[in-house]
Amino acid sequence: MKRLDWFGKVAFIDIEVATNCPLDPQVLLQRLHAQAPGQPIVNGAAAFALLWRHLPLLRPLGELARIPIVLRILERLYVRFLRVRPRLQLWLTRKSQRRAGN
Repeated sequence: MKRLDWFGKVAFIDIEVATNCPLDPQVLLQRLHAQAPGQPIVNGAAAFALLWRHLPLLRPLGELARIPIVLRILERLYVRFLRVRPRLQLWLTRKSQRRAGN
């Protein structure tokens, strides 16, 4: 996502080094969280939609996600993704290690 932030509008924060985080880091690791200036923290599909609205290439998706039914569908898809994420991360880690070993 950082590569798509062509105009530097998004502040990506590494929670492992953040010192003044308003939420428990373990909570932050479970789902994507985002916050627009002066707005409450959102998570899940709403956080992706907020992020997408600030990335030129993905802005249309972020605007589409303003429609409540679309956001509900995206949230359901995100929850399903979260179920397979640990296996996906493990697979990607192993794949990366194999490449590094070659």
